[in-house]
Amino acid sequence: MHKLYLTLFLRGRSSRGLQKKGVPKSVGAKLGLVLLFYGLFGLTSLAFIHQPVFAVALYSHAMTLVFLGLFVAASSGEMLFNKDEADIMWHRPVTTRALLRAKLGVLLKVSLWLAGAFNLGCFIAGVLAPDGGWLFPVAHALSTVMEALFCVGAVVVLYQLCLRWFGRERLDGLMTLSQVGVAVAAMLAGQVPQLMIRFHGKFNFDAHSWWVALLPPAWFAGLDDLIAGNRTNFSAILAGTGVAATATVLWLAFGALVRGFETGLQSVGEVMAPKRPHAERRRWLDRLAGWGLMRWWLREPVCRASFLLVAAYLARDRDVKLRVYPGIAPMLVWPVIMMLQSRAPGQPEFFSGFTIALTGVLIGTVPLIALDLLRYSQHWQAADLFHAAPMKGPGALCRGARRAVTFFLTLPVLVVSVLLLWLAGGAGPRLALLLPGIIALPLYGMLASLGGRAVPLSLPGEEAKSAGRGFKMFGVMMISMVLAAAATVCWSLGWFWWLMLGELICVSALFFGFRAAVAQTRWESLE
Repeated sequence: MHKLYLTLFLRGRSSRGLQKKGVPKSVGAKLGLVLLFYGLFGLTSLAFIHQPVFAVALYSHAMTLVFLGLFVAASSGEMLFNKDEADIMWHRPVTTRALLRAKLGVLLKVSLWLAGAFNLGCFIAGVLAPDGGWLFPVAHALSTVMEALFCVGAVVVLYQLCLRWFGRERLDGLMTLSQVGVAVAAMLAGQVPQLMIRFHGKFNFDAHSWWVALLPPAWFAGLDDLIAGNRTNFSAILAGTGVAATATVLWLAFGALVRGFETGLQSVGEVMAPKRPHAERRRWLDRLAGWGLMRWWLREPVCRASFLLVAAYLARDRDVKLRVYPGIAPMLVWPVIMMLQSRAPGQPEFFSGFTIALTGVLIGTVPLIALDLLRYSQHWQAADLFHAAPMKGPGALCRGARRAVTFFLTLPVLVVSVLLLWLAGGAGPRLALLLPGIIALPLYGMLASLGGRAVPLSLPGEEAKSAGRGFKMFGVMMISMVLAAAATVCWSLGWFWWLMLGELICVSALFFGFRAAVAQTRWESLE
């Protein structure tokens, strides 16, 4: 079972385009580029060579939890609860415990590959730390394995509790909400390294710092410090907490709540009659598309149909919701995190402006992220009808999908982010620093459509590709940081509005050029 699910994870659940010579022979062969990216990014741990073991391990575990949390949140829904498995598996003599163990084994194996690649730099930094030594790699390998077990087990326990407490009817929405929560928690965990600036890498456990024991990255960093560091009483408390928490979630996942998982597998495969609110929601979407400016905006029939299709899937389809909403949820947390950091004592004024500019640029990437994720669906076979319809190419479908993402995802994220910035203390003239990202919004959406790649719901969902998309998004993030830095520098020098004029001219030229290229794109062969 483990080998079967690992093959499905690497290859995907579709045979379209699959060739024998291109089938990966191992996890490393499939994720080679992603593992290289994780390893290079993990070299940032070398900046902590002169810090204590606890500081090095805390940074590494916080960032590892971010990556693993996002990976597990994106992959676990499809891996744990796949409704297409019932016809194949339920008549075979396979116990629920064995099935759960095989699925979790795949998630854990890939998680350990990613975590191991990211922590290569940390192994070196820990050995060279002032209180480190050659025992550190052994301690850190042990703590990293425990962290991966804790992360995977916690997600499974969360799903099982949702099934037990709320039942099948609310499972779809709760799974989406839980994965959004995991993504947000992972982003917050990434801010744990900021504590090292405040405590200079050394924590004193007292009445004022008791809350540190509530942070999972600190638990596993305490285990490293207990084995290969200063070996303080505080490290023993943190290490004991981490061991107890990991043992508890594993016991709940494989023991006390395993029957709830069996019930969930059975109920996911059930076909439930559509409820009245779905029809009402559909009529509401039709009325929205025919209202005033929206009717003019969606005047093309194919564009309007694509708009309604994407809107319906964003509101109703479990697979699409589990894929899209966790991907954009961190964009709502980012403004608060950055503004709180910028208001910390000793932070320069430049950093505060940079956080606002970077927030705007990241909001601009929402269409790129969402359109990329919307290409994947469990109902991808139905997209073959697009090729049979009297359309010259996918341009109109991509246009409708872009407009649906703009209306239902990008605009709400933009409004909420502005309100959060205002409440967090970022109000005032500096909110104009959001403009670079807002101006670039149409261009990011058009970039996702080049070559007709934004056709909605047209590709099978392959969990392994979610990690590959992370490499592409890393490049987008780097470009976004450069743009945000340029905007902040021009703001401080008084050249900001000239920069906006130049950006507007460049974005307009590229947008119309890309739009013409997308309009001329023709369908590729299905073979």
